[in-house]
Amino acid sequence: MKYVDEFRAGDLAQGLAAAIAREADPSHTYNVMEFCGGHTHAIFRYGVQDLMPANLRFVHGPGCPVCVLPIGRVDNALELAGDPRVTLCTYGDMMRVPATGRRSLLKAKAEGADVRMIYSTQDALRIAVENPDREVVLFAIGFETTTPPTAVVLKQAAAAGLKNFSVFCNHVLTPAAITHILESPEVREIGTVAIDGFLGPSHVSSVIGSQPYEFFAQEYQRPVVIAGFEPLDVMQATLMIIRQLNDGRHEVENQYARVVTREGNRKAQALVAEVFELRSSFEWRGLGLVPYSALRIRPQFAAFDAELRFGVETKPARDAKSCECPSILRGAKKPTDCKLFGTVCAPESPIGSCMVSSEGACAAYWTYGRFRQQTRPAARSTEAAA
Repeated sequence: MKYVDEFRAGDLAQGLAAAIAREADPSHTYNVMEFCGGHTHAIFRYGVQDLMPANLRFVHGPGCPVCVLPIGRVDNALELAGDPRVTLCTYGDMMRVPATGRRSLLKAKAEGADVRMIYSTQDALRIAVENPDREVVLFAIGFETTTPPTAVVLKQAAAAGLKNFSVFCNHVLTPAAITHILESPEVREIGTVAIDGFLGPSHVSSVIGSQPYEFFAQEYQRPVVIAGFEPLDVMQATLMIIRQLNDGRHEVENQYARVVTREGNRKAQALVAEVFELRSSFEWRGLGLVPYSALRIRPQFAAFDAELRFGVETKPARDAKSCECPSILRGAKKPTDCKLFGTVCAPESPIGSCMVSSEGACAAYWTYGRFRQQTRPAARSTEAAA
């Protein structure tokens, strides 16, 4: 795959590393938050941090839709799955996310609940068509990237007059979360999270464009560079942020110009606007309630809203004791700062969402061996995570 190899070329990476080292002012520290888990994994998988100068630090952000979903919403999904009338459809990562009492959809499935792993929203729609005597609920999560496919199945279900299909909507929005990170008192209370610039998510931006980031780049005077998920994308975008900081600029730049435009995908935006509307607030794991950061289904499609059909009520729920996922999602701590990391919390037995999700920061540390660079704490008993 020549097209991909070009973005992983070692000689080009060495050249970018030299340019970053040359242009990074040794009298300054550069803290760059990568909002998206795709960037986090690129940094770890290809050892990008090892090519950076000592005064440049990547801060891992909340950019994983599985990781930021609060436990209360997972509890809701379990309640839906426990309804004998319901077939709950969801993606693979969500199957193992611990809910209250370390329950999960995977365990519910083992106990007899009709929970099905799907690969696309169309799978859920097909299951509804093939099982007219079942209430089929799509447990929909994700950032702006995944909202158009959910909008499509809602319109298809409405056009087909399906009576047994609904969506439990948990779609969240990126710009509102970045703004919240920068201004939230709750975030500042847990520790000083120094952020000098952002690597913007490329897949999200392919839908919404780069324009939505312009407000807070100016308002909060932080540069944003939309970056792809290959190692050279990340390195080039990092160099662009360094140059902005050195010049005293705070603009939105687009490194991922091969896909992203300023306006984004207007057709997808119109489709999403037709089906969804903003929630006044939505809880993010690690960030708390974030105003206007999520979507709900418009009244015109209320017949397909699982929250209305089943009277879903989200109750407060707390994370597992000693789990540091909330602080890790805010960039205030690293995975290795968590006492559970690598002891009772590992990919085969995850306690927190950051270890469950393939895009989570803890999973990245574990998968690519970053935890081995630090002294691991002594093994702890499972009671520590209760």
